[in-house]
Amino acid sequence: MTERENKAKTFKVDLGRQRLPVHIANDPADLFRHVSAEKAAFYRCIMDVFAAAKRQYRLQLRPDEVLAEARWPDGPPRIEDVNTALTQLTEWGNLESHPDTARVASLSDFYRARFLYRLSQGGEAVESALAVFVQTLQRRAELQTVALEDIASRLQALQALAEATEPDAAKIHETLRDLVRVFESLAENAQAFMAGVARSIELQQAEAGVVANYKKRLIDYLERFMGDLVRRSDTIARLILALEPGIDALLGQVAERESRDAAPGGARDQVEARKDYLQAWRERWKGLRGWFLSTGHEPPQAELLRARARSAIPQLLAAIAALNERRSGRSDRSADFRMLAGWFAACADNGEAHRLARAAFALNPARHFSLNANADAELPASTSWADAAPLKIHPRLREYGEAAPRGPLPRVRDRAEERAFLALQLAEESLQVEAARKRLATSRPARLSDLGELDIHAFGLFLGLLGEALSEQAGPDTQVERQTGDGLLHIHLKPLAPDSRATINTPHGVFAGRDHLITITPLQDSR
Repeated sequence: MTERENKAKTFKVDLGRQRLPVHIANDPADLFRHVSAEKAAFYRCIMDVFAAAKRQYRLQLRPDEVLAEARWPDGPPRIEDVNTALTQLTEWGNLESHPDTARVASLSDFYRARFLYRLSQGGEAVESALAVFVQTLQRRAELQTVALEDIASRLQALQALAEATEPDAAKIHETLRDLVRVFESLAENAQAFMAGVARSIELQQAEAGVVANYKKRLIDYLERFMGDLVRRSDTIARLILALEPGIDALLGQVAERESRDAAPGGARDQVEARKDYLQAWRERWKGLRGWFLSTGHEPPQAELLRARARSAIPQLLAAIAALNERRSGRSDRSADFRMLAGWFAACADNGEAHRLARAAFALNPARHFSLNANADAELPASTSWADAAPLKIHPRLREYGEAAPRGPLPRVRDRAEERAFLALQLAEESLQVEAARKRLATSRPARLSDLGELDIHAFGLFLGLLGEALSEQAGPDTQVERQTGDGLLHIHLKPLAPDSRATINTPHGVFAGRDHLITITPLQDSR
């Protein structure tokens, strides 16, 4: 065998070795790694070239073609960097690589790694998803009044086809596809538009002049759409009701036509495919019917859309009010109170704090606001509240903001007996509490065991005083002194021997415990 024949044989063998298998990513998440990688912008420039090549029906690209066609933000890179990025994208599964033997002119060229690249199946899915994602973010939804007219015209055409002697399945299929496409566009755009109006993001960041202009245009836009929706909804509803008796036969013809293209050898045959297509068309028709006709107790979606469009106007006005409040620098009440509390804390004395309170809460003379018919009209407004005669103001004015309720005045009920009874009870309780205080607050030390029997009021006062003293006690053997919370009494409690015991009889039982020496002194006596 000659040397030339040996070289040719080696060339064929090596050529077979250079064939690379189609790379399939182990983890589908790897397909999105180039979006968040360190060189994400670099990778996206390369993937945009391959996405454009797919739209132009170009199957494969070489690295130098990628370098020439990509829109590099920082200028063209080196071809080595492009090759490295293409290799990395191939490892992630976004691209597929194949040996490039078209430009091989010598054996040394063959041994040099040259590859053709194209989008993989996963790469195509990622590019389609990203394109839809960007398109959705940049899409400005709109209320399509033209779509209502198109839906009515398609239903009229469908009614004419249904009334024909020999219905044309192809035309029925084409009409239904157009009808579904227009209806889905109308529903999606309406939903997106109402969601955008509810957010009012762009509105609340605009200038006042832009807001006013946008408000007028939006209200006109909503009014025009609601008028067309009301006018055309009735026509569309009548056309749908007219098609109801024969719509199932029309949908069956369309499903039969679509099932002819079912691929052989699949998991379903033509009969099952027809059932699936028929079910899908029935669901689409049900959605169209529910948009313009009520289903059970639910109103039609067109009526709900009209209600949402009407509610968008108050939302717009609320957003304008929020913009005006932000432009005027209005703050919430809690921030004002916190600032005011800081001012009170910085006051030097009580006099300065009182002056701040009068200025903050408008505690100034207001003799003109009087419900006392006998008040002195000649009294100057600068008269102090302490020097002026008291004003008679109805309690309802403070609670409800008006002096008298609307309508006829209720009959006045005489509660003299109830008031006299309550006053008597209060007087008796005051006397009993005062007697208990005099009995206990003797300013002299007394053992608990010597207190004897205590009535209900005296025992209640004793328990309160004992509880306040024990709460300040560091330990069971330490004595404690403290002033009561009301500031009227001073308590000194000293524990006695641990084995001592005191017993106090009460109407509710016997109170027993370790004996203490207690001294209760009125505050005026302790000074």
